[in-house]
Formats: sequence, C-alpha cells, structure tokens
Amino acid sequence: MTRFSGTDEFEGATFVRASFQGATLRYCDVGGVTMRAVDVGGLDIDSHDLAFGTLIVNGVDVVPLVEAELDRRFPRRELMRSQTPEGLRDGWVAVQAAWAETVAGTPEEQRDVQVDGEWSLVQTLRHLVLATDAWLRGAILGLDQPFHEIGQIFTGAEQMGFDVSIFRSDPPSYGEVLEGRAERQRMVTDFLATVTPEQLDEKRRDPWTDDEDWRPTVGDCVRVILEEEWAHLRYVRRDLAKLASGE
Repeated sequence: MTRFSGTDEFEGATFVRASFQGATLRYCDVGGVTMRAVDVGGLDIDSHDLAFGTLIVNGVDVVPLVEAELDRRFPRRELMRSQTPEGLRDGWVAVQAAWAETVAGTPEEQRDVQVDGEWSLVQTLRHLVLATDAWLRGAILGLDQPFHEIGQIFTGAEQMGFDVSIFRSDPPSYGEVLEGRAERQRMVTDFLATVTPEQLDEKRRDPWTDDEDWRPTVGDCVRVILEEEWAHLRYVRRDLAKLASGE
C-alpha cells in the first residue's frame, strides 16, 4: 500500500471521483477539509482535540452531540471541565475508579497487545505517567526535570527537539509500571486535596513549548490531566472490546 509521510503536497488539493476506501490517516491535519456528495459509510474518525473545534455534518455541528454521548457513556466525565477544586477532585476520583476497574479486568495476556497499531494497556499507563509529569510536576510545580524514566513519549516528540534520552529504552516490568503509575496518581490526589480557587487561577507555562501565546492556568493544567485520563481510558476500552470480540 502506498504510504505518504511528512508531506504537505495535498494542501489545497481537490479530489474528484477519487476513492479513499480503506485509507488510514494518522497524525494528519485535516482541518478545514471540505467534503461534498461523499460516501461515508463506515467512516471512523477519532480526534483527541475534537471538543476544541467544530465538525460539521450535513450542516450540523456534531461536536456537542459527541461530547454529550461520551459524558453519558463515562459517568462524571463532564467534571473534567469543572472550574472548582471540589469538581476537579470529584472528577479525579471518578476517572481513577474507572481506570482501576479496567486495569483489574484486563487479562494478563492482553496487557501488552496493540490493536491496529495503537498503544497497549501497559504503554497507555506509561503515557499517563508522562502526562502527569508534564502537567503537574512540570507545568504546575515547575520542576526542571519532571519526567519518570518509564514514561511513554508521544510520536514526533524527538522531532520537536525533546530530549527522549530521559526515558528508558528497555521496557519496564508490569510491576514497575503499576508502581510508577500509582505514585503519580497519589501526587495528583495530594495536590487536589489542598488546592484553592485562587491557586487554580494562577498562570503557568505550557510544558511542551516555550511559546508564550498560551499561558495555561493551574486549573487548565489539571483539566488537561483529566482529559488525558478519560481519552486514553476510552481508547483502551475500545481496543479491549475489539480483542474480546475477536476483531
């Protein structure tokens, strides 16, 4: 199958009576794409940042509908948007309980299985360690080197100039992953236990860039952590469901 990577040759292009059936797009920018008179049967879209934009289908912005359905499927997920310490604490408790159920219910033989090239359960837990390190230990607490060596870095980080030598090249054991994950969970729990509304309004820097265009508040950083937790829980449950069904 033909593979296109790292190209912008299709920007502004027009495709007429072309077939994209079975095509896969990963880490691609499709913002502003216009599709007219198209066959979308079985079209599967997954966007980590869907809630921050619009998706127009037949003249209807379906983003609010998608968000409402996800909130229905994942009880208390809506608390990741809370503006109060109490709401964020309750949201954290809810998502950790959901994760505990999923981790406990995953058969040992499925922990390291990747579905359609997505992260396995173990890799996802390692990424959540990294997300907590970036947004709590890095952004909120301002530590110079906030990252645990078992963290799972995202695709393209090295190209962004990020020092990936921080992380181990050999896979950690499942026990090490659970220990590192539990430690980071406790850090968030302890931080939320005493955070005040005034502290939530304090400005911080984006841990992934020196760009000053966006200066998140402490509350924003906590909400990113919660969003990461819910999003990756959804991915893992989706993939485990595929394994259970034998797809």
